[in-house]
Amino acid sequence: MAICSRRKFLKSGLALGAMPLFAAGGKATDWVTLGKSNVKVTRLAFGTGTFSGRTQRELGQDEFTRLVRYAYDKGIRFFETAESYGEMHKMLGVALKGIPRDSYRLMTKMTTREGVNPQEKIDELRRLAQTDYFDVALLHYQHVATWPKDTARWQDGVLEAKHKQALIGHGASVHGLPALRQFPGNKWLEIAMIRVNHNGTKMDAEDYNTRGLGNVNEVLAHTRKVHSEGMGVISMKLVGEGAFTKREDRQAAMRFAFRNAGVDCVTVGYKNTAEIDEAIENLNMALS
Repeated sequence: MAICSRRKFLKSGLALGAMPLFAAGGKATDWVTLGKSNVKVTRLAFGTGTFSGRTQRELGQDEFTRLVRYAYDKGIRFFETAESYGEMHKMLGVALKGIPRDSYRLMTKMTTREGVNPQEKIDELRRLAQTDYFDVALLHYQHVATWPKDTARWQDGVLEAKHKQALIGHGASVHGLPALRQFPGNKWLEIAMIRVNHNGTKMDAEDYNTRGLGNVNEVLAHTRKVHSEGMGVISMKLVGEGAFTKREDRQAAMRFAFRNAGVDCVTVGYKNTAEIDEAIENLNMALS
């Protein structure tokens, strides 16, 4: 995208602030639809990728299972993991075993490596997670501007898996502004997973791996734009991957995601039941 057209886009995107992005009411555990994918998930998701899953893995299987069951009983019915999170597909499959499959939603994120057969990878992850299908599958960690061309083989593989009913909804997760700028107008995407919080911690910048703050205004503009195009939007890095040690920051991030960015769903990683209770309460307050 040329600089002049990008500026024009940002101007129009920020102008969306005049549009109603948020309707008061609702609860963290309400079911919502992820845009044109038509997949229904709970607004609050259970993430398993804190520090690439290390936090959840270190709980051990028994404690992790107890935490997953606690979240389920509290009404969180959307669980997400990724190939790059180590053993988390397997641990999540064990934790959810015996729970009626149609009572929760499961999301995987796949690393789009060269030389890997997408169908074989999807089948492998299904076996590990002990599931016949994924409700959502994302191309994980897209971080360069050329990702739509680079992942063409994976995009075709995802559509083939959908035809075989191995998955339902699809999309991509993004790191860095050059990659995020390719989301608006992308006809393949149904679901966009974007880093969103109120102060730019662990958010997108020109350098996808920056140690500094991300560009909140530009991320906000792109997030609103893709949502207006019918994509479902899932927010990640809501608490800055644990960087927000004050509850007031965690509350501000939750308010920002729903009231300013207009996301459909947020995923948060937990290490104990108190964090689950707080996240539910924070989102309920953000929606009130």
